This record gives sequence, structure tokens and C-alpha cells, in this order.
Amino acid sequence: MKPKRKLLDIVRDKIRFKHYSIKTEHSYIGWIKRYIFFHNKRHPKDMGKIEIEQFLTWLAVEQKVSPATQNQAFSAILFLYKEVLGVDMSSWNIQALRAKERKHIPVVLTKDEVQKVIDNLDGVYQLIVSMMYGCGLRMQEALNLRIKDIDFGFDKVYIWDSKSLKDRTLPLPQKLKDRLKVQVSMVEELHKKDIADGYGTVYMRLSENTPMPNLRPNGSFCFL
Repeated sequence: MKPKRKLLDIVRDKIRFKHYSIKTEHSYIGWIKRYIFFHNKRHPKDMGKIEIEQFLTWLAVEQKVSPATQNQAFSAILFLYKEVLGVDMSSWNIQALRAKERKHIPVVLTKDEVQKVIDNLDGVYQLIVSMMYGCGLRMQEALNLRIKDIDFGFDKVYIWDSKSLKDRTLPLPQKLKDRLKVQVSMVEELHKKDIADGYGTVYMRLSENTPMPNLRPNGSFCFL
């Protein structure tokens, strides 16, 4: 007889089955745990509309979270009930007190100001920011770049599973091409040394059954 699986393990498998990002996985798991602990470790199947409203209201009133944070927590709970527990919440009409939304005037830097920021950085940090500005990358997209995502032959940068699970290609800035080649060479040499020392593993998500193995692939899968 197989032991009963833990709820969070089932949630984790469902998230990976839907190919959500690892960042979303950590976020959803964290919020679901907080929701359960807030209600003294009661199982979510024994809770419903009232408990969800209490938790979301507590976040807004006591924890003073931002609207975006409260919405993220709500999304995690929605995922739990709809995708994992199979509960239809369409008639629940959640009426939690919403966090107050603050309107901010966006700050836009001029080209000269951006250049000053980049000039005050050095090394790999300067390269990261230059890629973000030159390719229009989100910070997480830049940090998730692997060697295989840079196509020097066609001068392309490939972005996989970005926000909303959309893939896209971007032109490779010519000014950064030589610096990227140097960075690739450095990473490949470091990877070879790591393998020789018995390390050299890299995070990869392959399938629902083997979602996060530590593999020793060829250097192309190494993060830049």
C-alpha cells in the first residue's frame, strides 16, 4: 500500500505539469503554506470562502502587503482549490478587504542616464545590465540565459518560458557580441574544471516525473 502523498507534493507536481516557472512554484508553495498555517494547519479541503477572505484580509490589514502581493497570494490559493482540489469557486464571490493600491509616476531614464548607470558597473554585472537594456530583457530573463540561448551565427538571443510561458527571439546587440563570447569561454572553462573536480551539475527541468535533476550536461546548458 502506497503511503498517502502530502498536499504540497501534489501541488508541486501540478505546477510542474503545467510548466510554470520555478519562481512561481516557490511563490505558490510559500503562500499555500502560509494560508494553512494561518488557519492552524487545517486542511484546505475543510476550509472555503470564509477562510480565504480572512487570510486575504489579514494580509491587507495586519501585514500591510501591496495589492500585487495580495493578488499573488490569491492566485496561489485559487490554483490550490481549482487545479489541485478540483473545487469550483465560481460562485464563492470572494469579498476580502483589498490592499490599497498606490499609483506611482513611472521614472524613465534618458539614454545618457542609462549609460552612466552602465559605466558605473563592471564585470559580469555590467554585461547583465547591458543585455537587459540592449535586448529589452526582464531581470529574471537575463539571469536565466544559458550558453545555448545565444546564437552568434544568426545574431539572435532566445528566451524560453518567459512571462506567460511565451518563447521569443531577440536581436543580439553587436556591441555586446565580443564580450558575450568572452563570457561564454569563461563559463565553459569553469564548467570543465567543475566536472574535473566532481561537480559541474546544472539545474534542468525535464518532465513531470524528473522535474529538477542535477545533471552534468555539455557546457551549452550552463548559465551565462
